[in-house]
Amino acid sequence: MFISELPYRGVIEIEGEDKATFLQGLISNDINLVTPEQAIYATLLTPQGRFLFDFFITEKDRTFLLDVESARLEALLKKLSLFKLRSKVTLKAREDLKVYVMWGEGFPLEAYPDPRLKALGARLMGQAEPNALAEEYDLHRLKLGVPEGGVDLLPEKAILLESGLDELNAISWTKGCYMGQELTARTKYRGLVRKRLFPVKIEGTAPENGAEIFLGDTPVGEMRSSCNGYGLALLRIEVVKGGEALQCGKTSLNPYIPDWMVVEEPS
Repeated sequence: MFISELPYRGVIEIEGEDKATFLQGLISNDINLVTPEQAIYATLLTPQGRFLFDFFITEKDRTFLLDVESARLEALLKKLSLFKLRSKVTLKAREDLKVYVMWGEGFPLEAYPDPRLKALGARLMGQAEPNALAEEYDLHRLKLGVPEGGVDLLPEKAILLESGLDELNAISWTKGCYMGQELTARTKYRGLVRKRLFPVKIEGTAPENGAEIFLGDTPVGEMRSSCNGYGLALLRIEVVKGGEALQCGKTSLNPYIPDWMVVEEPS
C-alpha cells in the first residue's frame, strides 16, 4: 500500500443542527448519502453552472469534514459564510488535520474509499505515515484520467459534464435544486457536451497548463496538468475518437479513453 500526504489539500469543519440542510441547497451531490462509513465527492458551482470548488465530505462525531483545495480554503470558507444567513452552523478551518491518499491493498479503518473511482484507493483526514510522494499519486490519478480541482477543473470556467464529474459521482440527478443545477441538467439532457477532459500520453517536454493543442493546423483543445509523461487535456470528442496524435508546440500528445469514461457523440 502506498500512502502520500497531499500538501495542496486542507480540511474545513462544518457543525451545527442545520449543517445538512445548509449544504444540500448548495452542492451538486446529495448530502444525505454521507455517513461515518461513506463519503461523497461534490462541487460548488456558480449560478451559471460553472465549477467553483470541489471537495470530499465525510462525517465524524456528528460533524462534517470537507477535504478541500488548500490554496483556496479561505475563499471557500468566505463563500459558504455568505450563504449561512440564519442557519445554525459553524464553519472553520482544521489546520490540525492533514489529507492523505492511499492506493494499493489494505487500507486502515479510519480511511474512506475514494467515492469517485475504486482504482483511486482511499483518503484520510487526520494523521498517517507517508511512504510515497504526492507526485506519485498525481501520476496515478493522471493515468486514470481523473482531474484535480484548481489545476484541471478551472474555477469559473470548467463544466462538470465536460470534466467527467458525472461518471466520477459528483452529481445527484434526484436530490432537487442546488446552485448551478439548471445549466448542468440542460447540458446533460440536450447533449451539449462537445469536448471532454481526456488523459494523454506525452512524448516530449510537458506543455504548460493552458497551452493550445492542434490537429494539423486546427486548434482542438488545451492542456491541463501533467506529471512524468502523462497529463490531462480538454479536447474535442470527435478528435479523440479519430485516434490521431495531436501536437502542442513540439510535443506529441496521444489521448486515450479510460475504462470508466462514457463518451457519447454530441446531439
